[in-house]
Amino acid sequence: MVYKVPHFIDGSFIYGSGEKLQIFNPATSEIAGELDVADINLVNQAVESAKVAFQTWSKTSPAFRAKFLFRYKALLDQHRNELATLVTQEHGKTLVEAHGSIQRGIDVLDFACGISSHLKGDFAEEVATGVDCYGLRQPLGVCVGITPFNFPAMIPLWMFPLSIACGNTFILKPSEKDPSCSIKLIELAKEAELPNGVVNVLQGNRETVTALVQHRDIKAVSFVGSTPVAEQVYQMATAAHKRVQAFGGAKNHCVIMPDADFAEAAKMIVEAAFGSAGERCMAISVIVAVGEKTADELLSVMRPLIAKLQYGPGNQAHVDIGPLITKEHHQRVMDYIDLGISEGAKLILDGRNLESLAKQAGFFMGASVFNEVTPQMRIYQEEIFGPVLSVMTVADLDEAIHLISEHEYGNGTAIFTRDGYTARQFADQVQVGMVGINVPVPVPVAYHSFGGWKRSIFSDIGMYGDEGVRFYTKLKTVTTRWFPKE
Repeated sequence: MVYKVPHFIDGSFIYGSGEKLQIFNPATSEIAGELDVADINLVNQAVESAKVAFQTWSKTSPAFRAKFLFRYKALLDQHRNELATLVTQEHGKTLVEAHGSIQRGIDVLDFACGISSHLKGDFAEEVATGVDCYGLRQPLGVCVGITPFNFPAMIPLWMFPLSIACGNTFILKPSEKDPSCSIKLIELAKEAELPNGVVNVLQGNRETVTALVQHRDIKAVSFVGSTPVAEQVYQMATAAHKRVQAFGGAKNHCVIMPDADFAEAAKMIVEAAFGSAGERCMAISVIVAVGEKTADELLSVMRPLIAKLQYGPGNQAHVDIGPLITKEHHQRVMDYIDLGISEGAKLILDGRNLESLAKQAGFFMGASVFNEVTPQMRIYQEEIFGPVLSVMTVADLDEAIHLISEHEYGNGTAIFTRDGYTARQFADQVQVGMVGINVPVPVPVAYHSFGGWKRSIFSDIGMYGDEGVRFYTKLKTVTTRWFPKE
């Protein structure tokens, strides 16, 4: 039975009549569901609903909004198994990975529950004789979130709870590849007594995104996806005079110093490189080995770990790596492996035709590792977004820092070392937005903020934490003087 995924507008689930898109189960390659693309009429309905709701919602107290968020968090906790199942069903990642991503989303919701303390503003008394000055953070209006396929629960939860906590209303446009989780999220929000129109969900494609980004009544746009699309969204949104944060791609390097704990580093890198089939913007995709022997020593420890990886549907308990999201993306990753071979990189582990995958019907691919990769190769320069790891060798830490800092992406990076001075030097000098020291995937906790540098982000404001509050509010500064009554 093929299921249908609705829109959610003004408190009601709606099935439109637009162009139909198919949803696949990536573990079986079978058509599992369908959605219809929101046309301009549905876009206008959603925006109007959010505009009307903003008039009331923005005037509620932060404490009132927090009460809803606490109820919502309790429901997410109760239904996390169901949410994880939906993530695995449509994206393919394992249930363990799905649960982890949902928890990271709930962590940001935890932060949003404390919105009263984040909107306190500031006050300066007697800035001049008889004059006081204070600052306010006020909501923007109707905000839009455009989210990617790789985290269908986490990234929406990084966006709309904090946006509405700040007093905005919101329209979520999830990925058309795995949209069911967005509907479950909004069902639970409705159960938590979210007023109609405060959050709306539109299913769709590029045309839906364009209509939302260019709509005159949208005040801010949050986007996560590939760098080319992020740049397009940024250009469209800024041309329409909107606030925008557009998060793009990545090429995350992991530096291995000769003094690193190779056993611990190997375990963490295997998970960071190949977990979620490499489909995450914070995946480690390049090892930078410092010194002639470092790469060989690390790879000798990694090889047996990679050989033990189990592939299959993400809902099976023994599975380490699920399928890629679509047939087209699977072919794209395969093409990159062919490209790497043609460029002269040494394919030391080939995951394309593993015997264990022969009986799988879905879009599966094993872990692949290239050695002797150089900066001129496209497999180094471009984001592959699959279970493909490149290994490079440099002479010293300075060369490693220079290599990483020269790359066009600057999302995340990591270093494995036992030396504090080396770690401090690396963290201080490398030109990347998020740095891990013996931590391969340095996604900040919810009360800090997420954000890369260079072409990994088109914005100067990060996501969630204090940066998120700053993005979803505008500053108003009031200067007052009072005269005595006569």
